[in-house]
Amino acid sequence: MITFPCCKINLGLNVVGLREDGFHNIETVFYPVPLTDVLEIKKMDDRFPCRGNIDIHVSGDFEAGNESDNLVVKAYNLIAADFDIPRIHAHLYKRIPVQAGLGGGSSDAAFMIRLLDERFRLNMGNAEMEHYAVQLGADCPFFINAEPAYATGIGEELEPADDADGNLDGYWLAIVRPDIAVSTAEAYKAITPREPENNCRMVVRQPIDTWRDNLRNDFEEPVFKMHPELQAVKEQLYDMGALYAQMSGSGSALYGIFRDAPAEVAETFEGMFTAVVRL
Repeated sequence: MITFPCCKINLGLNVVGLREDGFHNIETVFYPVPLTDVLEIKKMDDRFPCRGNIDIHVSGDFEAGNESDNLVVKAYNLIAADFDIPRIHAHLYKRIPVQAGLGGGSSDAAFMIRLLDERFRLNMGNAEMEHYAVQLGADCPFFINAEPAYATGIGEELEPADDADGNLDGYWLAIVRPDIAVSTAEAYKAITPREPENNCRMVVRQPIDTWRDNLRNDFEEPVFKMHPELQAVKEQLYDMGALYAQMSGSGSALYGIFRDAPAEVAETFEGMFTAVVRL
């Protein structure tokens, strides 16, 4: 059985407070994007010599780290601890850039939970799957539904994000990911939490022409100081005609939203990962 874990962008991201547990409360709008990895699972023959209950093969455009750290493996082991499911082979093909603020690893984990539920008829509802997903990452629950969501808490508390007048159906999205690794921990250290002037969900419900002046990602200021070339990418996206451009999460991917399909994105950002998709 095969599935296609999507990625996400953040429409605004505000760090609003430091929690007693050391994490930060945020406000953001998660928006699903049809740039996907590919995840396939098959039952493992009893005769197959595997030390564990899951054998994973990772291929594609991006490495996904060590097998023991792979969130797909962790998702399987989490579900297998509570349900009687067979040993499996998993093949993960990576097309979503890693360390980009696009949630690719979290999506792989959440879609693995969904895939196990469907394949082995575990009859988990979305709420139960979200309960498991949050144990793997704060943004994992979003990918259980993978619909636009207003996220608070550490990103796990989800509410509907927009209405018929506020969605981005039919717009074009250009994603650019320079070959730069951003430390999320260092980015958080550089931020002073504060209540935003404009709530991102309310801004997203307004015409997109108003977003440039009102929709903020708090990570941009410190990350752009550390990596000025990221700010240059954002400015170039606006020069190309983007209605709105922003860094996603703590980076290093940036995106531009266009009314029509942007031209020569790969040529403009030569040497960087680029993707153009219709929302």
